[in-house]
Amino acid sequence: MERDRRDRKKRENMDYSTLFLWISLAWAFIHIVLLAKEKSSAHKLPPGPIPLPIIGSLFKLGHKPHDSLARLAKIYGPIMTLRLGRVLTVIASSADMAKEVLQKNDQALSGRTVVDAVRAQNYHESTMGWQPANSNWRKLRMMYNTQMFTAQRLDANQALRRQKVQELIAHMRQSCLGGQVVDIGRAAFVTTLNLLSNSIFSVDLVNPSSESVQEFKDAVHGIMEEAGKPNLSDYFPLLRPLDPLGIRRRMTAHFKKLYQIFDKMIDERLQFRASSESPRMNDFLDVLLDQSHENELSRSDINALLTEIFSAGSDTSSSTIEWAMAELLRNPNVLAKARSELIQTIGSEHQVEESDIARLPYIQAIVKETLRLHPPVPLLIPHRAETGVEICGCTIPRHTQVFVNVWAIGRDPSIWRDPTSFKPERFVGSEIDLRGRDFELMPFGAGRRICPGLPLGLRMVNLMLASLLHSFGWKLPDGVGPQDMDMSDKFGITLQMAVPLRAIPVQAV
Repeated sequence: MERDRRDRKKRENMDYSTLFLWISLAWAFIHIVLLAKEKSSAHKLPPGPIPLPIIGSLFKLGHKPHDSLARLAKIYGPIMTLRLGRVLTVIASSADMAKEVLQKNDQALSGRTVVDAVRAQNYHESTMGWQPANSNWRKLRMMYNTQMFTAQRLDANQALRRQKVQELIAHMRQSCLGGQVVDIGRAAFVTTLNLLSNSIFSVDLVNPSSESVQEFKDAVHGIMEEAGKPNLSDYFPLLRPLDPLGIRRRMTAHFKKLYQIFDKMIDERLQFRASSESPRMNDFLDVLLDQSHENELSRSDINALLTEIFSAGSDTSSSTIEWAMAELLRNPNVLAKARSELIQTIGSEHQVEESDIARLPYIQAIVKETLRLHPPVPLLIPHRAETGVEICGCTIPRHTQVFVNVWAIGRDPSIWRDPTSFKPERFVGSEIDLRGRDFELMPFGAGRRICPGLPLGLRMVNLMLASLLHSFGWKLPDGVGPQDMDMSDKFGITLQMAVPLRAIPVQAV
């Protein structure tokens, strides 16, 4: 009996091994056939590394794809092809190639590769950032451009931005008096979050000293990190139902946490609007609810749009402030020069106003230099070819995923002298802009997919940074010198500091 049982188990193991072998052979055969078909129909793809069977060049991405792809571009050129599992991917890594993708072939390459992470809660179907450039996308874009980010509305909200920055300075002053260390990124996050909250809900969303700040920050950072992680479900679509890395499951939890907060705000506003004696707030939530009343937007659509605005707006602005302050503390001579410009232009008795920024070219140069070295979204959100196009004699087939490595472009030695050094002087007197017209510096993208919140983001970042530098001197905690600072980054959709920046505000002299 025992011998029969062993023989039966042995035969079963052999059956499983044979089945696994046949499945592997079939998968490899299908992969080879599809590659052959692709090569025969795609004419000449951009150069790139020879892909391994099934997995392609996945292992070449590493933990920091923006850096890995920049190094590969030095070997294969400014436009190259990578096979990432079943996904054909083209990467543009120079200003000229970025112009080809985002300007000359903007319409053909304006689609979106929807990563599996943002399929959680059907988020991708409601947000502007992840939808294809269709009629619904155009409606959302128009709503953003005419209701939230117009020059008229931004000008009207100057007093609100001044108030939020003054609250930031007051918070810093308490730390200054007590000689306390400040988490720069957290403080900037609270300021940006409450600015957006007042623009949308007409109230602060969080109290700077409450635990809700960290909960909201963790949810936002979680969304950005999960959406940017290399995901097996993206490279092998057959695995999507399994969610093998748990990314969609974690994204669902992050979304639900934010949706719960937004549902409460929406319900309170609906009750407010139901009262015949209550006036309209005339903020962005009223705009969204008007669209909902006309059956243009559902509750889930509104929650998704609010999540998009808060996550993109608060995360990118606060991380830019954190990177800028880190670079300044690491380069004391630049910090001293910035404070000198502020004192000479503003004086020591007055607060920095938004209208003063135009008279502060060195502060503007610091922001540009920060965004050159540390673009908020290093690979931009992935584009997708809606039709086949030719670039520099190479074919990009339809449905190809397209990345633009703005991180690599910002460190291109053919464009920038001493590219890895923080030198704001390179932008003083320079006509290079960062609003998508100059492809050497486009941290917010370019073309029809450029970030709609760019005008607000620039106003807020310049004002916050100038105010922090004007109101205080800054030093690192005891035992930490400029050269001891950890300037490594953590990859996601946005580029965060791996180690949060902590610094001490001191009395300005």
